[in-house]
Amino acid sequence: MYPYGGACAAIVRGGYNCLQTHHRLSHMRKILTVVPLLLLAGCVNDSATFYADGTRDHTLTVRRQQAYFWKEDAQYTLMAARLPECQRAIPLGEMPLEDLEFELFASGENIWSLRAGKYVWQIETQGCTLVAEGGTTTATGSKLGTYVVEGKKTRMRFDADAAPASGAAPAGK
Repeated sequence: MYPYGGACAAIVRGGYNCLQTHHRLSHMRKILTVVPLLLLAGCVNDSATFYADGTRDHTLTVRRQQAYFWKEDAQYTLMAARLPECQRAIPLGEMPLEDLEFELFASGENIWSLRAGKYVWQIETQGCTLVAEGGTTTATGSKLGTYVVEGKKTRMRFDADAAPASGAAPAGK
């Protein structure tokens, strides 16, 4: 009896070695397993965080995720959290992977504005809701700092303004 069943028996009778064929298939499977990992290896996936009250309980994090290494755009998401009451991911959309800035403003208790170019998102972290968004919405309040995206090879960071609003602490890099 042949170790790989009837099909292998027919191959052996035809002059092929069944063990060599199995070894080649095993090698091919290993290569096919590694190739998808290589495609994801160059993708960008990072974030920067602003700590609203100096603790990890109340934060605003901008996350950048590149789907494929050849794409020049990335998907951006705002992660708003005021634990334990509020935690929400707010999609900001697809924007350039490099040379992008998001300005953060505070206007009142748990009300925030995030601006990228002419587009503004207003978020409140009392109930974790997106209050307004769009090109006609204006950023209100005092500027706390800027989320900076310089390039593919550099990590995103939050640069706090020189004098943050009272009760708001800048994030670490």
